[in-house]
Amino acid sequence: MMNGLEKSDSAIVAVKPANKTGKPAAEWAEPRAGTKGNTGQPRTRRTQSRGSVSQGLDRVRNAARQRKKEKFTALLHHVTVDLLRESFLALKRRAAPGVDGVTWEDYEAGLEGNLQDLHARVHRGGYRAQPVRRRFIPKPGSDKQRPLGIAALEDKIVQRALVAVLNAIYEEDFLGFSYGFRPGRSQHDALDALSVAISGTPVNWILDADIRSFFDSVSQEWLVRFLEHRIGDERVIRLVRKWLKAGVLEEGTWSVSETGTPQGAVVSPLLANVYLHYVFDLWAKQWRRREATGNVVVVRYADDIVVGFEHEADARCFWDAMRTRFEQFGLELHGEKTRLLEFGRYAAARRQRRGLGKPETFTFLGFTFICGKSRRGGFQLQRKTRGDRMRAKLQEIKVRLRERMHDTIPEQGRWLKAVVTGFFAYHAVPTNFRALGAFRYHVTDLWRRTLRRRSQKDRMTWERITKIAAAWLPSPRILHPWPNERFAVKHPR
Repeated sequence: MMNGLEKSDSAIVAVKPANKTGKPAAEWAEPRAGTKGNTGQPRTRRTQSRGSVSQGLDRVRNAARQRKKEKFTALLHHVTVDLLRESFLALKRRAAPGVDGVTWEDYEAGLEGNLQDLHARVHRGGYRAQPVRRRFIPKPGSDKQRPLGIAALEDKIVQRALVAVLNAIYEEDFLGFSYGFRPGRSQHDALDALSVAISGTPVNWILDADIRSFFDSVSQEWLVRFLEHRIGDERVIRLVRKWLKAGVLEEGTWSVSETGTPQGAVVSPLLANVYLHYVFDLWAKQWRRREATGNVVVVRYADDIVVGFEHEADARCFWDAMRTRFEQFGLELHGEKTRLLEFGRYAAARRQRRGLGKPETFTFLGFTFICGKSRRGGFQLQRKTRGDRMRAKLQEIKVRLRERMHDTIPEQGRWLKAVVTGFFAYHAVPTNFRALGAFRYHVTDLWRRTLRRRSQKDRMTWERITKIAAAWLPSPRILHPWPNERFAVKHPR
């Protein structure tokens, strides 16, 4: 369906009622047929300052919103040359090339011809997905390494274009507590939602769930079956199968697996969200409605899941049912990282009455959540930058400073300013001021030590480096509003 206006949908519109309702009634107004002059235009600009909006995708979005169980049988024609061009321009210019060795600049040299050829191959079925080049990067806060897939440039272009089409459908299907890799939803939106839920609703227990090797454990068979609930266009399903079966090239050895999605690929986040939408989101919504005896809140960012409960019995029942549910679809909860802890407004007082220590903490999206107290002595949910993440970042800065050791102080200062500004942009949330100050202090100390190593005669004092840092490094300050303020703006009642 959705080939265009008046192709699969009839031109019949709601009948306009008569002007008079007497007996006999006045003549009913004649329904107006669809327009003919503008249907050939695939997109329009709403204002001079806003980007192009695809009319075809707008119709797909409206149909997905109104008909929740309908399959879309004609979607690939929305992957136009214009959409491929937009996808190419959205890619990172300096990204590492895939197995084909083609860089962004190489492809741009003959852009229009390349896009026309790519568009033709995609629509006639001649497009072939290439293996993903695998490399390993250090895992933050750990000695382990994390695999990262680098797709070929044309694969990135087609994947980004198809994601734009599929988002028109799935953004109408995904539930409100799903935040990972979705348009208009950031990590701070998920952090705000969790903070408001813990502070403003009766949450006494937190289930911090971790899925073991999620991206490597996704069942490709189940993933395709989930996609076919909404996607009836076999050409789109065939494209997804090509990417799943393209395999991985590691040190010259090609391998393919029946499970997992390629990490680092543009399409992987959407496929992961579709998988967890059917495996977890819909199930959790139904369990909360049918089984829970108290308040239950859920926040999911990709494969990071935090669930809050009012009653411990609900939490343990949900945990057992969740473990069984995941096993049915090839997923496994990490035995050591998944845990249930007493947390919330009354956790400290209850634990004190039982002779226990302070409430445990948990981590989510780079922050440690703490049951703290405000200046007035009341409960205050506090968020602090994870210590292991900060140490890993400082170690990275230390290595990079050694490489830049003989640069001039202004050159080092400009680079460090960008690094510290980027760190503050994410971590400068209320109740995290001390961590910001500690990070800036350690960066300043690393800078001082690096400058002292440039010469045996150098005597860079703390007083001097403090003045240099004041000229280049931003001072710590809170940049984000309180969670309830921003959450109220985005979710007005």
